[in-house]
Amino acid sequence: MTFAWPNRARLAMSFVINVEEGSEMSVARGDKGPEPVDELGVSLKIPIRNYANESNYEYGLRAGAPRVFGAFAKVGIRATVTAAAQSLEIAPHVAQMIVDGGHETCSHGWRWVHQFSYNEERETEFIARAVQSIQTTTGTRPYGWLSRYLHTDRTRRLLAEAGFLYHMDDFSDDVPRWTSVETTHGPKAMVIVPYALDTNDMKFWLDPGFTPPQWLDYAVDTFDRLYAEGADRPVMMSLGLHLRIMGRPGRIGALEKLITYVQAQPDVWCASRLEIAQAFASAVPAPEGTAP
Repeated sequence: MTFAWPNRARLAMSFVINVEEGSEMSVARGDKGPEPVDELGVSLKIPIRNYANESNYEYGLRAGAPRVFGAFAKVGIRATVTAAAQSLEIAPHVAQMIVDGGHETCSHGWRWVHQFSYNEERETEFIARAVQSIQTTTGTRPYGWLSRYLHTDRTRRLLAEAGFLYHMDDFSDDVPRWTSVETTHGPKAMVIVPYALDTNDMKFWLDPGFTPPQWLDYAVDTFDRLYAEGADRPVMMSLGLHLRIMGRPGRIGALEKLITYVQAQPDVWCASRLEIAQAFASAVPAPEGTAP
C-alpha cells in the first residue's frame, strides 16, 4: 500500500481525548450496578451507588477538562474527542471547549456502556441517539465511532448504514486501511483508523505505580520509533487521554511536555482522525465493488 500524508508528512499524530465522564454506569442512571472502572481498583458488584468513584468522574468534568483542553488550546492543535453523547449534554461547557478548539467529535456511543449485548432495534436506536445528541451539542454530527470495548459485525453494519466514514475499534496497525462492510444495500467501504492502548493514559489507573515520567518516556519512545519508520512509509501514532486521568495536576505536565516535543519535530502532521481517514480515502482506492 503506497500513499503519502498531506505535505508528505513523515508521521500523522492523532491525539484522542476520551470524554466518558457523566455517561459511565451508575445505579442512579438505571444500571444494575455502579461503574467498575475505578482508579482505586474497587469493583462493586452490588446495586449501590459508589459516590467515591462517581466523584472521580466528576473531577474530569470540573477540573480535568480545562487542563486537558487548555493544553491543546495553548498550541492550536485540533484533536479528536471520542465523546459519549450524554456526557456533552450533562456538561455543555465541555461541548463548548470542543467547538472553541475546532476539535472533531467522534461518537463513543450514547453512553459509555456495553452495547454489544443489545438487540438490533436497541443498538440502532443507541447509535441514532448518539448522532442526534452530538449534532445538537456541538453543531456537527460525528463521522467516526469508538465502542466501549467490544464491536460486532452488526455494529459495523449499522454504523455504515448510519453514514459513518470510519471506526476505531481496532488495534492492529499503525496506519489506516479499508474494510468492506456488508449492508442491507450491498457492500459499503469503511475506513478503519486503528487506535492504541499501550500509550493510553488509562495505564495510570490500571497500574497505580505508573508515573508521569514513565508514561512520557514510553510515549516519546513510541513517537521516535514511528517517526524514524516514517522516512520509508506513512505511519500514524495514536495517543489516548481522559479528562479524569490526564487532567490531574500531577499528570498534565507530562502531556504538555509531549506536545512540545512532537511540535519540535519537522514533518509531523497533527490531525484529527476524520482528517486522517479522509486523507487515506483520497489517496487509496476503496475495495472493488464497494460503495463509498
